[in-house]
Amino acid sequence: MAKTWNLVVRLHEYYRSQKTPYRIRFISEPVCWTEVPEDKASLAQQRNRWHRGLADSLFRYRHMLFNPRYGRIGLFAMPFFVFVELLSPVIEFSGYILVPLSWWMGITNGHFALLFMTVAVLFGMILSVSAVFLEELTSRRYERPLDTFILAGYALLENVGYRQLHAWWRLKGLVDFIKGNKEWGTMLRKGIG
Repeated sequence: MAKTWNLVVRLHEYYRSQKTPYRIRFISEPVCWTEVPEDKASLAQQRNRWHRGLADSLFRYRHMLFNPRYGRIGLFAMPFFVFVELLSPVIEFSGYILVPLSWWMGITNGHFALLFMTVAVLFGMILSVSAVFLEELTSRRYERPLDTFILAGYALLENVGYRQLHAWWRLKGLVDFIKGNKEWGTMLRKGIG
């Protein structure tokens, strides 16, 4: 993912700086797949590496951020990737720490804190399940409706445990980037069969 993002940003930067008319098109159907590691340690390493790659690309092309010279990419896409993708694990983990801490310190009402955390998880579940059904509605990937409902069930479960773990891996990736860790490491691949 990081390599694709880097390539697209590099193309935008080049064509904008050359003042050459261009168009980069989006293909809705993926032409490549990423193999998901089978063990938790390799998955953590992959997600850490992806987040470091994102941070590296954003840092490398930081001159494009909020720069009208780069059009929609500089004014909208780059800020989106900084504030929604790059910083989201920081914001998410801050919430996991600050809401219970503010309850413990008596700053926040316990009922409100519990309700806030519940709404946050439920909102994530709604987004995940909606994405599954929207994808199925637009591309009809599964022959049996049962398969879609099974996937929707996993989308619900993703928000309790895995989402927090994934945010932790991404947060560690951001910290590793700040520390200067450039090592990609190796990933055992079995192939997509």
